[in-house]
Formats: sequence, structure tokens, C-alpha cells
Amino acid sequence: MHLALTSAPVDTGDTAWMIVCTALVLLMTPGLALFYAGMVRSKHALGMIMQNFVTIAIVTVTWVVVGYSLAFDRDAAGGLIGGLHLVGLTHAEIAVPGFNLTFPPLAFVMFQMMFAIVTAALISGASADRMRFAAFVTFIAIWSVVVYAPLAHWAWSPEGWLAKAGLLDFAGGTVVEICSGASALALALVIGPRRGWPREIMAPHNLPLTMLGAGLLWFGWIGFNAGSALSAGHLAANAALATHLSGVGGMIGWLLLEKRITGKATTLGAASGAVAGLVAITPAAGFVSPLPALLLGCIAGAAALLAIRLKFRFRYDDSLDVVAVHYVGGVIGILFIGFFAAAAVNPNVAHQGLLLGGGLTQLARQGLGVLAASAFAFTASYAIAWALRATMGLRVSPEQEAEGLDSSQHAETAYELTSSSSLGRIS
Repeated sequence: MHLALTSAPVDTGDTAWMIVCTALVLLMTPGLALFYAGMVRSKHALGMIMQNFVTIAIVTVTWVVVGYSLAFDRDAAGGLIGGLHLVGLTHAEIAVPGFNLTFPPLAFVMFQMMFAIVTAALISGASADRMRFAAFVTFIAIWSVVVYAPLAHWAWSPEGWLAKAGLLDFAGGTVVEICSGASALALALVIGPRRGWPREIMAPHNLPLTMLGAGLLWFGWIGFNAGSALSAGHLAANAALATHLSGVGGMIGWLLLEKRITGKATTLGAASGAVAGLVAITPAAGFVSPLPALLLGCIAGAAALLAIRLKFRFRYDDSLDVVAVHYVGGVIGILFIGFFAAAAVNPNVAHQGLLLGGGLTQLARQGLGVLAASAFAFTASYAIAWALRATMGLRVSPEQEAEGLDSSQHAETAYELTSSSSLGRIS
């Protein structure tokens, strides 16, 4: 099939903008590594960092070889999957099927690659402290092709069935947040809880590290959402402002509720609330105006805090609350579009939100996206995890888990501790 399409002339400003945004999104994965590393016990810190960093390598390879083609090639199966004409990035420099970009197509390849990477990395929070490194690498390699790429085609390719059904998802409420959250739940159920959970307290060991990671995530999220405008213009500016406001709202919403429930406002709550707000605005950043974005963040921050209780009620050990923050936040953000989507913000909004006089049409389309993404990501991820557990095994041994992933999986430690008596002898 001949893939050459009519493309707009290359705009150097848009090209520079997309390359900068790509770098910002790449930074989110190291930021996530620090965010997660501070939340686990010290003996697992390097294990978390390593899982996130290796995701950059693994998903880059799968994306270039086949993932991009399955996501953004011309449709090959009724809106379910792209074809194989872009395998190995063959023809990828010519055009992106269905898009009329003002920057080189390879910049689009790279930008979307970073989304695939960070989405896969998010899942590591659910299996923290207990997953074998080899099993994690294998799971992510398969998952990035079997789960992420098809869902990206559904929602983001102009020929995907959810896109054709009218789903609005600006930067990844379904493809990134619901997908990672539902997949994380599936993996947590298959791998089982950490030994001693929930009886033992497994508190974060380094909250300053977590706060630094949250700051890097917030910084990168501007490129994540504003870059999804695919040009440097008014829509990108709206998305950037909406992103920041929702992060602020998420922090406020979490801390206010936390203070009311526990009497304390915590640093971990501030970081987690901000991330919850950033998650929720991800699908909505290019469709809602600034004040609704602030409201969305407040709702998502409070909802994520309440959702953490679900893992204790239903006895699934989602170690770092990927489900509560990313799945719940993603669902809230997707549905929020059905209430507040505004044609004044984005002319691609055919049906305005319910509260702006557009009726239930868009809300119904958003609900369909939630159900489809949730069911597919959970079922496919559960099947992958179950197959790996039956063949190569998912978990480290009880002895290795007690020893810590840093030592048992990587023969390293995050911190070199010297006793005070040794320091005295040295001095």
C-alpha cells in the first residue's frame, strides 16, 4: 500500500515545540522512578528505579519495531489495530496516516514513543517490592505490543473505532491512565500481595526523593499535555494552563480531605494529590477551560485519597496506589469531558458537555471509552501476567523479597551506610 499523504509544509516553530515536548515527556520516566523509589522501603529503591529506567530501553525497541505501526498505521481490522506497513519505521518519515502535521513525521513517532514508555513504567508501582526483574522486562515487552499499541489505535488513530465513535481523549485518559491503572490492577491480582501486607506497615523511606520525583513529573506533564496539541498555538497554551491548574487543584483537594480525616496534611499527600490532578486533566486539557480544570483537579485529588481504601476492602495489594491515582483519576478526567467539553476551547468538540448545553451525547461516548479501555486493558494484562506466572514465574523468592530487590536482583544497594563507631575510628 502506498502511504504517501498530503502534508502541510514543515513549520520550524512547531518542529522545535514538539522536540522540546518530547524531551519533557521523556523526563517524566526518570521522575516517576524517583517518585516510586522514595515510596518503597530502602531495600527496594534501586529495584524501582531500575524497572522504570529499563522500560525506556524495552519500549523504545518494541515501539520502533512494531508498536508504532500497530498504533498509527492505516487500519487493518475494523478500527481495532493498525497494519504492518510501518514496521521498523518503514515509510514512517513520509506521513502519519490520517494526520496533517506541520512538523516531520519522525518527531511524531518520537513524541508518541515517550507516551508508550511512561505508560508502561506506571505499572511498576503495583508490583513493587516483589516482582522478578526478568519477569518485569518480559511483561512490559509483551504488554507494550499487545495492550498499549491496540488501545492507542482505538482512541488516537483517526481510523480507530473509539475515535470514530466520538471519544474525546486529548492526551491519554484511556490510552495512558485507564490503561495503566487497569493493567496494574490485573498484575497486582496475579502476582499477589507483598509478604506481611497489610499487617506490616510498609512506609515510604525517602519522602524528599518522592517530592523531587513529583516535581519532575509536574514539569514534564506540561509537555505531555500541551504537546498533544501537535502545534505551538492557542490550544497548546490552554492545555498547559489547564494542566497546571488541575495539578494545583489535585493537591488542594487531597490535602483538605486528608486534614479533615486525619488531622494532618502530609507531604506524601501533597505529591500524590498533585499527581492525581495531573492524571485527571490529561484527557481533558485540550477540551476544557481553566476554571473547570481547577475544579477537576480538586475532585480527582479527593477521589484518589478515598479510592486508596478500596485496596484494603477488596484485599488487592497495589503497592504504590496506581489504581487509586491513575485509574480513578483517568476515569474522572474522561467523564469530566462529557460535562465541560467546550467548542470555544477546541473547535473539534462536536457536542459540548452536558453542563454547557450539549446534552448527554458526549458523556455517553466518554462512558463507552471508559468501559472499553478498562475491559480490554485488564483482561489482556491479566492473561499476560497469568501466562508468565505459569511459565517463568513472576515473584522473587520469600528470601529474596526479605533481602530486598536491590541486592537480590541487582547486587547493589541504594545507600552505603557507615556506623557512627566506624566514623569515629576513621576520624
